[in-house]
Amino acid sequence: MFEEATVYSPVIRQDSGTVSVVFAEEHPGAQDPDYQRHRAVIAELALNYRVGEPVPEVQYTAAEIELWGMVVADLQAKHRRYASAEFLDGSRRLALPTDRLPQLREVSDRVRALTGFHFTPAAGIVGLADFYGSLADGRFQATQYIRHSSLPRFSPEPDMVHEVVGHGNALANQRLAALYRRVGQAARRASGTEALEALSQVFWFTMEYGLVREDGVPKAYGASLLSSVGELEQFRTAVEVRPLDLPAMLHQAYSVEDFQPVLFCAESFDELEAFYAAFLPSIEAGEPALIRA
Repeated sequence: MFEEATVYSPVIRQDSGTVSVVFAEEHPGAQDPDYQRHRAVIAELALNYRVGEPVPEVQYTAAEIELWGMVVADLQAKHRRYASAEFLDGSRRLALPTDRLPQLREVSDRVRALTGFHFTPAAGIVGLADFYGSLADGRFQATQYIRHSSLPRFSPEPDMVHEVVGHGNALANQRLAALYRRVGQAARRASGTEALEALSQVFWFTMEYGLVREDGVPKAYGASLLSSVGELEQFRTAVEVRPLDLPAMLHQAYSVEDFQPVLFCAESFDELEAFYAAFLPSIEAGEPALIRA
């Protein structure tokens, strides 16, 4: 039996070949059999995918298309107020539609033309070495399902809103895409689990939830933050914002199922790039003293 361990909804392929998604009791889709069946179909498409093949298309429901339009329109309005210049540049270049739910293949082709990155499908959470290592090849492994309609403003799972609106817009910007690729190169050279876990921790507080100061005001560039309507509405007032600090970042606990209580803010995008330039060699060298600094 194949089982993909995910934080929230494990994807299981039985020995018979049947694919299912296991929902926790608190999952908004736990009592929705139609949603569960649809998620299993999408998961099977990803499990059957092989790198180099065309990204499979998903038949989204009318409700999912409506949810996409509503959430993305809301996010785009908030991005104009809260997003960083680099993210907004990627958003303008990618120009995601709100009147329809684009296929991952369509977004992938557009991103590839802009920065060389492309998307391939994933059934759920991907292992650290596999996920981060693939960034070195300009490949981002993304889910293709949509969050449940009863919880549109936040999803602890990486759905299409998160992957395409959050990471897709970021990967359409040259400076952000370069950081993703550099992270992937470091992951490929990383020595041991400890180094990969440290890399993942820093990625979480930067590329997923990072802030950068512009004209004295914190702006978001992290994909998770920029794909959560709820968190965008409160991150300036309801969280503790700290300067970039590697030891603090490595020791800060977080949960994917809740809003983040602590965020880290670079003084400029130049500082963020310098921060990674100083940090990533320790990952590649496998120097525990530096990783645990």
